[in-house]
Amino acid sequence: MGDPELEADLVEVEAIRTLGPEAALERGLAVEAVGLQAGPDAPAAPERALQGRVSLTVTLAPTAEPGPTAGLVPAAEKAPPGELSLSAEPVPTAAPDATAEPVPTGGPAPTAKPTPAAEPTSNAEAPANVHPNRSLWLLSIAHLVNHAQAFVLPLIFLQIIDEFNVSVETIAFLAAFGAASSGLVQLSYAQLTRVMSRRRILGIGGIIFGGGFAAQALAFSFPSFAIPNVISRIGGSPQHPVGNGLLAEQFVPERRGFAISAHIAGGNVGTVIVAITGAPIIALWGWRGASIIFGLPAIVIAIAIMVLIRETGTDRAAARAGGSVRQAFGQIIRDRDLRWLYLTSILGGGGRGLGVVNLFALLYLTTVLHLSDALAGLMYGVLIVFAVPMPLLSGWLSDRIGRKPVIIGVYLGGSIGFLVFLAAGTNLVGLWIGIALMGLFSFAESPQLQALLADIAAPSVRDATYAVYFTLAFGVGSLWTALYGLIIQQAGNTTGVQIVFVLMAVTFFLAALGTIPIRADERARANAAHEASL
Repeated sequence: MGDPELEADLVEVEAIRTLGPEAALERGLAVEAVGLQAGPDAPAAPERALQGRVSLTVTLAPTAEPGPTAGLVPAAEKAPPGELSLSAEPVPTAAPDATAEPVPTGGPAPTAKPTPAAEPTSNAEAPANVHPNRSLWLLSIAHLVNHAQAFVLPLIFLQIIDEFNVSVETIAFLAAFGAASSGLVQLSYAQLTRVMSRRRILGIGGIIFGGGFAAQALAFSFPSFAIPNVISRIGGSPQHPVGNGLLAEQFVPERRGFAISAHIAGGNVGTVIVAITGAPIIALWGWRGASIIFGLPAIVIAIAIMVLIRETGTDRAAARAGGSVRQAFGQIIRDRDLRWLYLTSILGGGGRGLGVVNLFALLYLTTVLHLSDALAGLMYGVLIVFAVPMPLLSGWLSDRIGRKPVIIGVYLGGSIGFLVFLAAGTNLVGLWIGIALMGLFSFAESPQLQALLADIAAPSVRDATYAVYFTLAFGVGSLWTALYGLIIQQAGNTTGVQIVFVLMAVTFFLAALGTIPIRADERARANAAHEASL
């Protein structure tokens, strides 16, 4: 254009159009007037007006502090100084709106009153109504309840074995079937998030989750217990893929690592709570009372999520515009960085803190080293407590130095921790050092992988990438426990558990190597720029 001041004004105009007047004012852009010069029946929104030939008239004035009346007013009411006119050529569309009138391009046209940018549209809610921290708190509490139910369930299983006269094998089959159902259904959220908001999916799922768990209390036979149990597990399945997708959309990359880590840490708080209160609650009120106590809070928080959380809807709009779910999965399969990330997650599952390390560490302390119940319980409790602060610390750190260095460091540190724990033998000092190292590193890797996934996955495929990630995590990841169980069965407790810890160290080392090829920083910068343009 040649005029630097005019070019600067153009940049501000684009920022105002993208952000909306309220957000623009917060960033130092004062909007005095915006009007669309077009036919009287032309649409007011700039995005739709571009379907014809229009000009955008803007008057900009610097302001030190936005006043109470700041906002959009008709351009015709303002003086001409500072007026800037932008012309847009017609944009071809696949299916033009049949109800829209043609926009005349010859001669002056009356100025149409604009639609305020802060007003919600059908695809997005008002940015002013989106509160990321509120979303994080609600999702973290929901995750707490989710984990609390998952970890009190084994205690309930022990009670119904006697009451309904079923075998341990039957309970194992129910647990496996529930886990498989919950894991496989997560793939469906790649499609469901395109037609329904995430908060509704989480809310409806939470009501089913809590209602099914509480309904176990009404069981009069094993089938009448098993059916609501499996339904409850399926209802809780949106927590990880849909919840993380919501946080990834609402938090900027510089805060995303801590946000997703806080979500994970919230769930781990539930694990710690059950470790302390689960058995006493069942002792006082029985397993039926425990089902109600842990089920009803899930319903309450689910309703709060539907009422209080708001979304921008940008990911959903991008997914619809980006093609079908099948095309999204094809894009994921062709993405080399995502393939490496998924492989890293599968390998890292071999030494993941909750569900793997905590289980076999306790087994090693009690059946191999034969420590007293009090000492083994203390070491186990200390190990579990690390599950709360370590995701938060690693998330804070990854927001500052990058995801990739943190992930690689965590995997290498965890690998060393497994070997130290095993090499300590019966030496208590060595065992405590091993417990500390495993606690520091085995709980920190998964949240950062999830944050890295949000950084490199385009908004159009973000929900699909999370659906695949958690399907693999809960499906393939659960096979590690089965494999370790077979090894112990074949080699015996003493030798078998030692082999398992060596394998854990190997899987974490291989996961560190698998992280290296991921182009984390390059992809994250490009994706952040793309997200800012939406």
